[in-house]
Amino acid sequence: MPEQPGFIPPHGGYADLLSYQKAEIVFDLTHCYCERFLRRGDRTIDQMVQAARSGKQNIVEASQASGTSKEMEIKLTNVARASLEELLTDYRDQLRIADRCLWDPGSRQALYVRKLGARPGVSYADFREFAETRPLEVVANIAICLIHQANYLLDRQLRRLEEDFLRNGGLRERMARARRRTWAGSGNGTNGTHGTNGTDNAPGLPGAQVP
Repeated sequence: MPEQPGFIPPHGGYADLLSYQKAEIVFDLTHCYCERFLRRGDRTIDQMVQAARSGKQNIVEASQASGTSKEMEIKLTNVARASLEELLTDYRDQLRIADRCLWDPGSRQALYVRKLGARPGVSYADFREFAETRPLEVVANIAICLIHQANYLLDRQLRRLEEDFLRNGGLRERMARARRRTWAGSGNGTNGTHGTNGTDNAPGLPGAQVP
């Protein structure tokens, strides 16, 4: 596939990321959970909602930052992953404190939620009835299943970002490649102010390497 002109690649488009779609469901479900099961003024509400929001919003920021900084994209994606891990621990704490059971990953209930969560185009609407009518144990376990799915997607996303960086580099490498293409297209790669060996022959800077 030919390399695109310029050095800022297409970026944004976070709404198409499965990790974002899952994190958005987790955020909406967490908001409902806190309203139903936690007392007003409980600091846990702010902590859980903020962790859920951070998981979602850092995916957005990472997607937008990817145009000019692969390092920032990787860092923000990892922040999203860490925030959801924090939220996962909060839900486990909720079950333990309330003396409720954590579903076994192979249980009928967990398999049902995982299957529903894996459907194309799934959204919070598919879980709204459960979130608004089922008891604490069920809603918390649904959230845990969905967070596991989101974390799996983010782990896979981070591995892909790492591989892409090792293969193609970051902004500096893209800028250098774009400049070389421009020079080659204009014929400046072999004559003009630059030497044939790719060095800048400006006075006072003998042999300075052109990026």
